[in-house]
Amino acid sequence: MYVDRGPSPRPCLATKRSPKFWTPPDAPTGTPPGRKSSVSSMILSGASITPVSRFLRRTKINELPQLINVLRCDMRLVRPRPEDPRYVALYTPEQRRVLTVRPGITSAASLAYRHEEQLLSGADWETVYRTRVLPDKLAIDLAYLARRTLGSDLKLILQTVAAMFDSQ
Repeated sequence: MYVDRGPSPRPCLATKRSPKFWTPPDAPTGTPPGRKSSVSSMILSGASITPVSRFLRRTKINELPQLINVLRCDMRLVRPRPEDPRYVALYTPEQRRVLTVRPGITSAASLAYRHEEQLLSGADWETVYRTRVLPDKLAIDLAYLARRTLGSDLKLILQTVAAMFDSQ
C-alpha cells in the first residue's frame, strides 16, 4: 500500500490542510478578470476563450506548470484536486477527509469529469455542480483515498496522459 509521507514542509502552501487557500498556477487560458472560480471559468462562453486557450484547456496542457509544485513537494501527481474555497465550505465532515492529503494534479474524479463543462452548460450550472457533480467527485476521491496503491496511481497517470490526447 502507498503511504503519504505526512504534512507538507511548507504549511502555508498545504492548500488541502490549511484554511489559507492557494491557487495552483496554470498557464493563462483566457479567464477574464474577476472570474476566479475554476468551475465558472470552465463554462465561459466561446467568445471569451481564444482558440489557443481552448486547445490548452482541452488537452490540459495548462496544468503542466503544477509539476513545479510536485517537485517542491507541495503537490502530488495523483491525489484529489484542489477545490474552490466557496465549495469547500459546503463539505460534510466525511467529505472533509479529502482535505487531509496534499492536493494532486490528477485524480480519478478529474478523469471521470474530464468534460464537466459540458454538464455545466445550462443556466443553472452552479446548482447542478453543487448538488450532483461535486458530491460525486468527492465520493470518487474518498473511494480512491480508501484504496490507493502505487499501482492505482500509475494507472491514473497513464490514463491522464492518454486523456490528454483524446480527441473529444
